[in-house]
Amino acid sequence: MKAFEFKTCLSADGTLSVPSGVISQLARDQPVRVIMLVPESDDDADWKRLTTDQFLRGYAEGDAIYDNVPTR
Repeated sequence: MKAFEFKTCLSADGTLSVPSGVISQLARDQPVRVIMLVPESDDDADWKRLTTDQFLRGYAEGDAIYDNVPTR
């Protein structure tokens, strides 16, 4: 299955615009599957901040030795 990613907005009449560059790669009347990803709310930003804060609290000064481990 081929995937195309682009940003668009829902119009006042409830339609989505598809960029011409994507349309040109599709056969007319070809069935497509649409997945819409939309922000849920401002709570997402709060959860992201909380998760980051909690993760960084688990970092101890003793962990700094791993910051200088050579890479291959």
